[in-house]
Amino acid sequence: MEVLVEYLAKGFLIMLAISMPCVLVAAGIGLVVGILQAVTQVQEQTIAAAPKILGVFLVIVIGGIGFINMLKGFVTEGFAMAFNLVSKSDSYVLPADYYKYTSPFEHEMNDKFKNQPSINELMKNPGKVPYIDNQQKTKYLPSPQTPMPKPDFVETNTILGR
Repeated sequence: MEVLVEYLAKGFLIMLAISMPCVLVAAGIGLVVGILQAVTQVQEQTIAAAPKILGVFLVIVIGGIGFINMLKGFVTEGFAMAFNLVSKSDSYVLPADYYKYTSPFEHEMNDKFKNQPSINELMKNPGKVPYIDNQQKTKYLPSPQTPMPKPDFVETNTILGR
């Protein structure tokens, strides 16, 4: 878990390292244009937009390869961690023979519909609709309502101070 938190922190630092030059250039250009507007007394808001866009574009063009390399290293490290570190940790991985204990729908289908006729019998008697036996139907009974419900295992241990 600590490895994942460290990886997340590294991602935030890379995000800051990539965005910080663009933000600083935009702020610097905004400051210079603001000073020029104050000196010339031209208070037009759209004048500052074009130099900021051009400056940020130049920073992305100049530092683009470095930004891409930083992101590529981050993603490569993430994949290496996912496939090498996490896959070898016992707490994250299923056992190699887990499929022996999972048999989807085999036992459930056989146990649930024991009294149902086979498909061949259904095809021979198309008018006979198969129904589940009354003993197998789910019974919906109202829940027992008491004025004070009984606490569960965790609440009982908390009350008794165990």
